[in-house]
Amino acid sequence: MSHALYNTLFRVRFALLFAVLAFGAANIGCTPFDYYDPTLEQPAPADTAIPSELAKVTLPAYRIEPPDVISIDIVKMVPLPPYRLETFDALAVNVLGTLLDQPINGVYLVNAEGSVDLGPAYGTVRVAGMTVDEAKKAIVNHLQQILKAPEVSCQLAQASAMQPISGNYLVAPDGNVNLRKYGLIRVAGMTVPEAKLAIEKHLTQFFDSPSVTVDVAGYNSKFYYIVTQGANQGDRIHRVPYTGNETVLDAICQTGGISQQSSTNIWIARPAPNGNQCAQVFPISWDEIVQDGATGTNYQIFPGDRVFIGEDRSIAASNFMRKVQAPFEAFFGFISLGSSAVRNLQNLGVRNGTSY
Repeated sequence: MSHALYNTLFRVRFALLFAVLAFGAANIGCTPFDYYDPTLEQPAPADTAIPSELAKVTLPAYRIEPPDVISIDIVKMVPLPPYRLETFDALAVNVLGTLLDQPINGVYLVNAEGSVDLGPAYGTVRVAGMTVDEAKKAIVNHLQQILKAPEVSCQLAQASAMQPISGNYLVAPDGNVNLRKYGLIRVAGMTVPEAKLAIEKHLTQFFDSPSVTVDVAGYNSKFYYIVTQGANQGDRIHRVPYTGNETVLDAICQTGGISQQSSTNIWIARPAPNGNQCAQVFPISWDEIVQDGATGTNYQIFPGDRVFIGEDRSIAASNFMRKVQAPFEAFFGFISLGSSAVRNLQNLGVRNGTSY
């Protein structure tokens, strides 16, 4: 490659690099569109003040959604009559008029043979397949063969066939909880009192006037989002579980604070209620919150909120320039490498008496 051609390529490279630098310098601080309406910076009227650090509000009744975890405890669980005794059920039997040294007063298990053992002096009575009243009569008839006038009371103490219900249950993606033997019950979209009534109504298929308590053991369905603009290096999004008491300051603490590539241009984007298309945007005065202790714009976070942290535009412009320059630098590096190879070959040819 001749020296003149090399100088020409060098001048072209210098001219392109100068053009890129000039373009970047002309666009520092520019943005193609506004992220929010500046008129929103005006203070809101007193009667429509946005909930903030010192003026928080409580949310409406929590509605259960997948994948929340609910806790169900049984207060009353009596099987529907007529209940027929099965093996390993327990009967509470109390008898007056027994032998002085052989009382019958306690809980007696229905053994594997379907009988209850009343003690050495009285023997066993078969009760499997009977109702409680039928079991009482069977015990009376049996004891009348030994005692003069036994008075018997008999109650069901425990039904082995009734599977325990108390425990924690995951709300499935279809909105149901699986009560195992007792089937599925839909609770998605309900408040806790509504879920309690729905579960009790469902269990009336198996129990007489069942009573349960319901609570939310795991709040897994409500989140808010922290979006950090990436200064031309990709945005970062954090999904944070919602607990009901967070402010903007709490939210930014979740990310470890403002990064070096971020600015203090921060706002909350809140989905509009009732499915409206126009979102609500609330600018944040970050310096006032952290430096002056002002609470006016340290707004309370609601489920679904997007806390947006804007990028530092000078860093964004610098990153943009590097992105634009990178292909040119690679191209000119390739040209320079090729030129160097040609010169080396020419020098090698001169030494060997060969021309290229």
